[in-house]
Amino acid sequence: MSFAAVIKNVGDFLWGWPLIILLFGTHLFMTVRTGFVQKDIFKAIKLSVTRDPDVDGDVSQFGALTTALASTIGTGNIVGVGTAIALGGPGTVFWMWLTGIFGIATKYSETLIAVKYRVRSEDGTMLGGAMYALHRGLKMKWLGIVFAFLAAVCAFGIGCTVQSNAIVANINQNFASDAKSEKILTYVSAIVLCVIVGMVIIGGIKSISKVSEKLVPFMAAFYVIGCLIILVMNADVLGETVKVIVTSAFTSRAATGGFVGSTVAAACRFGFARGLFSNESGMGSAPLVASAAQTRNPKRQALVSMTGTFWDTVVVCLMTGLVLVSSIIKNSSIDGLSGNGSELTALAFGKIPVIGTSILVFGLITFAFSTILGWYYYGERCAVYLFGERAIPVYKVLWVLGVFVGSIVELNLIWDIADILNGLMAIPNIVAVLLLSGVIAKETKKYSGAHIDDKDESDVPVISNSKKGVL
Repeated sequence: MSFAAVIKNVGDFLWGWPLIILLFGTHLFMTVRTGFVQKDIFKAIKLSVTRDPDVDGDVSQFGALTTALASTIGTGNIVGVGTAIALGGPGTVFWMWLTGIFGIATKYSETLIAVKYRVRSEDGTMLGGAMYALHRGLKMKWLGIVFAFLAAVCAFGIGCTVQSNAIVANINQNFASDAKSEKILTYVSAIVLCVIVGMVIIGGIKSISKVSEKLVPFMAAFYVIGCLIILVMNADVLGETVKVIVTSAFTSRAATGGFVGSTVAAACRFGFARGLFSNESGMGSAPLVASAAQTRNPKRQALVSMTGTFWDTVVVCLMTGLVLVSSIIKNSSIDGLSGNGSELTALAFGKIPVIGTSILVFGLITFAFSTILGWYYYGERCAVYLFGERAIPVYKVLWVLGVFVGSIVELNLIWDIADILNGLMAIPNIVAVLLLSGVIAKETKKYSGAHIDDKDESDVPVISNSKKGVL
């Protein structure tokens, strides 16, 4: 068996039942431990657009949220949902949606401890994330190092090279006329993309958050409008669509009516895996930027951050799922048996006259671009924890090079390796969440009700080794 085949098998195993049980089990446990924090989702949405400038932090709560959403809302919300349906049947949409509902509690929990145990560098920059929760909250510095290393490395895969590759591939698919023009377009696109990414990340979190604040709401709204157009066109089969999704989640079905045959186990597995991968609840990624937010207390930012899972999976992934399943039911020309999520999605959006393909291409490119920005910051923060602020300029250069390399080469092996590292980084983060669940419950109760606006009076410690890191 080749090395590539071994890596793919390991990734398939890891993102199968092991991570499903670990992550979804944590979702359920933290839902109970936080007193079903999902009930506060509308309060959280209101807080997400409320500025809180007179407190510690580098960016606004909304800036932190949109930067996290920049990395979370990606091509997986479009192509990934199609792949899940193609492999597991329409029932995957239900299980995917369920991971979003319960994953809200884990996103809340991991963010709360990241903000609670954040520190300040000598120049005043806020630093936080799972590594600091493990280091300061649990005295497990070694596990914090493991998390930071995995995140800093896997960022180049899942957040950099594969995203730039997706952007250039979409540009070539829609604008290249022959092999020669495709080669020229590939290098031109790669260079332009490197320049744009470099211009944004050179300004650090403030620059990234400013771009994210403007880009994320616009790109998400544009894509959702496209989904709504299709759902209006398919209004006559929406009732049947919902019925098929729900019944397929609990019963096995044969390969009929344009759908792949699937078992309940397959629908459950692919729905859970895609949902968990998409919203990143439990991965420890979003808290890395949430820790930089201006917030009165840890609970406020935790509430704001948990809306990211709501928007990503409960809204965007669900709408994509409804679009694809309803399109398969209504249009016999769309073959859900193909097993190709990208093709399935393209055929569904192609049903919108004139602008359908443009909406999809714009969505794929902007979703991938925003992911590059968001994951850069994640990787940089982890590199700073490990090697100090001296790592920042080096990481910026390596990131831009990664964007270029990803734009011009095939990345199947890199994608599979990134999948494994991304899954492994969830383990130390979940350890922090579970072992600090008592702290999470205490903080949740402390700032409940009228106390939600109370300011956390505990001092954020200034660390003396921020320039050198822990290694």
